[in-house]
Amino acid sequence: MKTKASLDVLGKLCPIPIIKLAERMKVMEPGDTVTLVADDPLIVVDLPAWCDGHGQELVRLEKTGDHYVGLVRKTA
Repeated sequence: MKTKASLDVLGKLCPIPIIKLAERMKVMEPGDTVTLVADDPLIVVDLPAWCDGHGQELVRLEKTGDHYVGLVRKTA
């Protein structure tokens, strides 16, 4: 079974959300997913760029009310 983790970085500004995501991804296995909840508007730029640069899959990123929810799948 693949792990599904949540990471709440509400109130944290760039680069903290991405640093926390990178730390979490290090201990996960390929196929595992992380749901990231953030309110830093730069996450719409930072998260896709980080996923592209690190070979991870950005499954989705959407704005929900006053925050953003991203789903990232570890690929390697």
